[in-house]
Amino acid sequence: MTPARAPRADAVRNRKKILAAAGEQITAHGPEVGMDEIAAAAGVAVGTLYRHFPTKTDLVAAVVAAYVARVADGAESALGRVEAGARAVDELTAFLGRVVEASVTDRAVKAAAQTLGAEQGDRADEDRAGAAVAALIRAGQADGDIHPDVTVSDIYLLFSTAPTDQPPTARARWLDLVAPGLTTGARQAGN
Repeated sequence: MTPARAPRADAVRNRKKILAAAGEQITAHGPEVGMDEIAAAAGVAVGTLYRHFPTKTDLVAAVVAAYVARVADGAESALGRVEAGARAVDELTAFLGRVVEASVTDRAVKAAAQTLGAEQGDRADEDRAGAAVAALIRAGQADGDIHPDVTVSDIYLLFSTAPTDQPPTARARWLDLVAPGLTTGARQAGN
């Protein structure tokens, strides 16, 4: 069996430009934005866009997958900083804030994915993110900073309730209000 060739550098660049433009265009104009507009925003020919993504559903699924991969990378980076000596509770709170801020723009892309029936990302990346968040939680619990009943599902619940349609000051206030609920100092067991 012949090993697969690595994609050409220009193909990799074009794919990145298309994904970035798709995210921006869908955020600005919703799921009805045309492939021609996305190609123009990316600075590529529409044929190049279709070579990478034969349908809009394929394109939106790739944008969502890229978002999930970024979340997983962010969770693993936070865990790496904890392993290097950072406080887990600080890293978990900062990670939560970063994901909420990223979700502000990716909210429209997720809505488009639901509208088009696109897949919601790569399961392997979801698993990576979940494993890293679980390790952050365990580290914070071992330090005595994170309440013993906090789970990965709780963090995902917080993500789902974030005020992504509100201005930055409201999002910062939301984080200020919810973060203490994760910590041992803010509540007693069972509350």
